Amino acid sequence: MFRIHKRCQGLAVLVAAAMALTGCGSSGSGSSASPSASGSAQSKDVTIITHDSWNMSKSVIAEFTQQTGYRPKFISQGDAGAVVNQMVLTKDSPLGDAVFGIDNTFAGRAVSAGVLDSYTPSALPASAESATQGTDGRLTPIDQGDVCINADDAWFAARKLTLPVTLDDLTKPAYKNLLVVSSPATSSPGMAFLAATVGAKGENGWQSYWTSLRNNGVKVDKGWEDAYNVDFSAGEGKGKYPLVLSYSTSPAFTVSKDGTTTSTSALLQTCFRQTEYAGVIHGARNPAGAKAFIDFLLSKRAQADIPGQMYMYPIDSTVPLPAEWKKFAPLASDPIKVDPETLSANRNSWIKEWTETVQG
Repeated sequence: MFRIHKRCQGLAVLVAAAMALTGCGSSGSGSSASPSASGSAQSKDVTIITHDSWNMSKSVIAEFTQQTGYRPKFISQGDAGAVVNQMVLTKDSPLGDAVFGIDNTFAGRAVSAGVLDSYTPSALPASAESATQGTDGRLTPIDQGDVCINADDAWFAARKLTLPVTLDDLTKPAYKNLLVVSSPATSSPGMAFLAATVGAKGENGWQSYWTSLRNNGVKVDKGWEDAYNVDFSAGEGKGKYPLVLSYSTSPAFTVSKDGTTTSTSALLQTCFRQTEYAGVIHGARNPAGAKAFIDFLLSKRAQADIPGQMYMYPIDSTVPLPAEWKKFAPLASDPIKVDPETLSANRNSWIKEWTETVQG
């Protein structure tokens, strides 16, 4: 998961675990402290595979190094789906020690592929326990957010066109050629939106819904960056589509300088709850360092950094949120749900059907 809020759009894709951190997520400043006893015989370097929206404040990462002695290095592998694909492809020679950014739409594939080791932090907050369903103890929930359709409010106001509210509204002639989404085959928000349509329309009804969207001129991009920052009319590219698939927190990024208004809004009846996880990679060279990093991600310091850096809600519900989030970035009160086991069992077949239905 944001996002010109960009979930760090400038993060480069690295090709070797030994390469230095990108400008979006930097390594700690180093420490003379030794790693914890469990990792004393291992390197102080710990490599974390991430999606391309990973970001965390340098000072927070430096605190991890100061506390543990481990020096984190980050490798971006693209979207969450690409992260899982790469982990499967490199299963016999893993690229890192820990992974961050696998979400609940791809978790089942990662678990079933055997690319993760079991690990449950002792400090898992109570608010995270429900998000562990379907993870087989191999993934730790770190943050969450709602994938929803967003609207360019100024565009609609200028044309005196009422904003759509529901999924069904998006298929109406009034909104023809106005919506851009990302592909579920290559994008975790895209997969979340496909799951939302399955949850709302049923396993025998979502195909006809997508046919209606296709006939109403929906554009499909490869990923969130292209959809929001290129094609969305309120994104930095000032595109021609005033409706875009993004997050319920995205409007908190488009707030006015005085903090009183925002130029975009999320359609909260179109939302699917997304959870992002971290895990220990099977075959990791430094599993102790990987576990230490996952533990740190659940710390109050790291959890409090998540909203401002990745525009997601911390999984620990006791962590204070930015003031503007209550007004401009609420979670949906009743997000669309799909049982994790059902999602895991059907994800590949749904993507295949979606491809045949929407892209021919």
